[in-house]
Amino acid sequence: MGNLARFLFTRNARQLVVCCAAVTCIPPRTPVAHAQEVPIQTAAPQAPTPTPVPPNSNDAQSKSSGNESEVSSQDTAATFKVRVNLVLVRVVVRDSQGRIIPDLRREDFQLFDNRKAQVISSFAVETPESHTAAERGAATSGDAASESAASDPKQKALPQRFVAVVFDDIDLQMQDAVYVRAAATHLFGALAPSDRVGIFTTSGEHGLDFTDDREVLSRGLLGIVPHPLTGAQLFHPCPEISYYEADRIENFHDPDAFSVAVEDAVQCAFNGDETRRTQAQSLASSQATIALNAGDMQTEYVYRHLESVMQRMEHLPGQRVMVFVSPGFLLTNTTRGSMDLVDRANRANVVINTIDARGLYTPDVMGDIADPPRQSVLTAGFRASFRVQAQNAQSEILAELANGTGGTHFQNRNDVDEGLREAVAAPALSYLLGFSPQNLKIDGRYHTLRVALTGKQKFAIQARHGYYAPRTIADPAEAAKQELEEALFSQEEIRDLPIDLQTQFFKMDASQARLAVLTHVDVKSIHFRKAEGRSRDNLTIATAIFDENGKFVTGGEKIVEMRLLDPTLDRLSRAGFTVKSSFDIRPGTYLVRLVVRDSEGALMAARNGAVNIPY
Repeated sequence: MGNLARFLFTRNARQLVVCCAAVTCIPPRTPVAHAQEVPIQTAAPQAPTPTPVPPNSNDAQSKSSGNESEVSSQDTAATFKVRVNLVLVRVVVRDSQGRIIPDLRREDFQLFDNRKAQVISSFAVETPESHTAAERGAATSGDAASESAASDPKQKALPQRFVAVVFDDIDLQMQDAVYVRAAATHLFGALAPSDRVGIFTTSGEHGLDFTDDREVLSRGLLGIVPHPLTGAQLFHPCPEISYYEADRIENFHDPDAFSVAVEDAVQCAFNGDETRRTQAQSLASSQATIALNAGDMQTEYVYRHLESVMQRMEHLPGQRVMVFVSPGFLLTNTTRGSMDLVDRANRANVVINTIDARGLYTPDVMGDIADPPRQSVLTAGFRASFRVQAQNAQSEILAELANGTGGTHFQNRNDVDEGLREAVAAPALSYLLGFSPQNLKIDGRYHTLRVALTGKQKFAIQARHGYYAPRTIADPAEAAKQELEEALFSQEEIRDLPIDLQTQFFKMDASQARLAVLTHVDVKSIHFRKAEGRSRDNLTIATAIFDENGKFVTGGEKIVEMRLLDPTLDRLSRAGFTVKSSFDIRPGTYLVRLVVRDSEGALMAARNGAVNIPY
């Protein structure tokens, strides 16, 4: 688990205990900045009041000796259960003209997991506006005791979808870079207000973090220029062996490729002296090893930067799309074994769309006319054939990345600007299918998915091609934390438990405010475990605050330990209770993500909220 997850689930963890006669809060053992608790409220939630949220009071620190004895005799850490895994599959259906098909229903779809038909348990129709976060709660100012909350929640253009546009500037030729850079200037018109775009490169020389500022994004494109890893090559090696030919010689022991290299060595190193052929063979073998190692290093370098972008996307609060713009590159036996980007993307729910930066092209059999390769008449035919095969093989990685993650591969077309628009823009309508795999083994294995339509229409279906079963985790508590983390960095709302999210803020000065996140829990739906005359359960409440570009700002977790006598349970079943967490933040617009999980029933709830604190 990363540093951010450890921060959320370890350093900020507190415990609140619901006791027999009253609901009180045990004081935390050590103070933690930015995450503070106030007593649990047993009254039913009222309409948001405009009273300011003051700093934490010392009322939360009071406790009776009876409460202390109960804490000392409480059970050990709760045993967590892993929920039944709900697999979500986002589906886009288009006709032969590329137009999206609307008005489909649950019964129009079939879903197969490892070729076994599954029951679609949840179904939703989504548009770019579906997940707009509403401002929930009351806003207060530092010098006013009360203000009336807005009667109608404001809709906030908070981040819902993150698109990382990755330019392969290591492999791009100058003419391709200029072409795609010009085409990319038109793509920002396809973005929704809730889309956030980042610009990245495989060289790492240029980058722009996720933003909705179209002007900044347009300026960021100016930095897309070729950055070859080895720099410009000012001379021809002897013999001249391409990465593709080196792969054929070293990994496939191709006699034709080796013969071409040897013939080139005889001509360039020994002026055609056939008596030196043995030495030419040694020279060709050595040069093939050098060319293969250099090519493998460049491919590895490109892949590692793609991996770093993927890592950046893993903890973004919403849908995640990577658009990879590249002429493609080769994968050899050596590099293919380390290419697990598709696996990582599927685990992180990242869809990869790929754009062949060469557009509509014909194979180049002669190379650069300004710098023609040195070759004999005997080797010219083979060299032309190898060049064509290499250029065709370059696009294989682009197809694999797209097909393996449910994305699209745009190739052999000159309207790259339209391809970029389609790859970046959210579909006007998609269908979200959910199912719980039957008899799912917790073994971490990959499951293939297939979505089909029950009718005989020949529509194109775009959907993810698989998912990974959860890994076996020895510590159930660790499994629960991972489940919480995955839910926290999502925007899907979960309604296993009835909870309500409200926010309030108190401006302390022009540059500082305190945000209160109130979680009201309806106790009636919680499954308690009866032991020693008490109803027992733990609730884990995790909160994350993101800025308007989806960057994590702060967050915290608290555990509510309930050891309820029957009178207390009866009272809370009627009224529920509210838990309040406070965070010190700057004025601005924020996305609030709240996830609640109970330990006994392994049920979860997740809500999205928005808050705008004026400057």
